[in-house]
Amino acid sequence: MKFLLVPAAALLLATSSFAQIEGPANTQMLVEVDSKAEVAPALTDVTLKVNGKEEPLTTWSQVPANGVQIAFLIDDGLRESVGRELSTLKSYVAALPPGTAIFIGYMRDGTVSTQQNFTTDHAAAAERFRLPLGAPGISASPYFCLSEFVKHWPTDPTRPGARFVMMITNGVDPYNGSTSILNQDSPYVQTAITDAQRAGVSVSSIYYGDAGIHGGRASFSGQSYLAQVADGTGGRAYYESTGNPVSMSPFLSQFQHAISETYVAGFMATPFKNRLVEIKADTKLHGTKLRFPRAVRPGNAETSTAQ
Repeated sequence: MKFLLVPAAALLLATSSFAQIEGPANTQMLVEVDSKAEVAPALTDVTLKVNGKEEPLTTWSQVPANGVQIAFLIDDGLRESVGRELSTLKSYVAALPPGTAIFIGYMRDGTVSTQQNFTTDHAAAAERFRLPLGAPGISASPYFCLSEFVKHWPTDPTRPGARFVMMITNGVDPYNGSTSILNQDSPYVQTAITDAQRAGVSVSSIYYGDAGIHGGRASFSGQSYLAQVADGTGGRAYYESTGNPVSMSPFLSQFQHAISETYVAGFMATPFKNRLVEIKADTKLHGTKLRFPRAVRPGNAETSTAQ
């Protein structure tokens, strides 16, 4: 599809406090436009419902490359065979558009080290990729790690940006018990989704097997959870059947393409007792699908004119 050039873009940054908001608040969310159309969608092409009530969009602008923050969260318990993908990951980061900020972190013991910060030095960031430790279950739960990270997102107030996460993990939640098809409603996964929605983060993932738990029901369970997170936050879950991907390169290309087709939608939303509001977005444009978070935090918007 062709893209519209915009003179300025509103960039998502969840910094507002409910205590500071009275009445309807300016709110923003990320919307990926997956379209086969030759014309980029306009504001009037998108309809929105907030808590079941139609709400007009007030702004609609494409996210510029230098208004993007991408956090790679890699499970430190992955099989060491993921080492063959290190060159692919490094090449992806090195080729990012100028100005895109990148963070490389490893999920371990329920958290992600945030001693580093986002950087636009892509060559330096690429060197942060390393072999995982390969100890089964070392992440504790990737969803504990995700929750902790998005609640303490490393920020630079001079460079606000639209927030994206790429998780590389098997997605299994060992704290939710059995991986049976009848037990796919983990409270920890739901908490991670809510925390990401509250922070305005789009979460995508690439499934890759753990050094310990893998195959069969575990593969199904992990992929099911990763799909739930992607659907709830407006991201995508990438995987190939029950095995590890032959190469991550096609998935990374799709991920980057999705970012390039992401817009910031602005609208009004009224906070109530610190609750998120439910969202439903749609378009009548032929061959066009929208991906968006299923809930957002009212007032999580900040405007920037960075180009």
